[in-house]
Amino acid sequence: MSITSDLIRGHTDTIILSHLIQGDSYGYQINKAIGQKTNEQYELKEATLYTAFRRLEQAGYIYSYWGNEAVGARRRYYSITKEGRAAYQKLKSEWEEAKQIIDKLLVEAEK
Repeated sequence: MSITSDLIRGHTDTIILSHLIQGDSYGYQINKAIGQKTNEQYELKEATLYTAFRRLEQAGYIYSYWGNEAVGARRRYYSITKEGRAAYQKLKSEWEEAKQIIDKLLVEAEK
């Protein structure tokens, strides 16, 4: 079963921030990790991923820098800021609250 993007749309920023809390990363690596964590059931489109990076950077939640070319291809890395960590906690909390409400509504529908 594949996860439709409609179910996850709106949570892209939270997913990216969650990954960056674990350490600096670059776009391809983040998308690969998303695929692995979901058993290849979900991946972000490249345009969606980089639009989210720009939005998060403009909000001050992440910053980017160029990696060392001597280690391989030149990559733009992303790192989470203190503000980004706080935003992640808030977004995660909002998700948990929404999930509880949806769970209640779906349980009610089954009765």
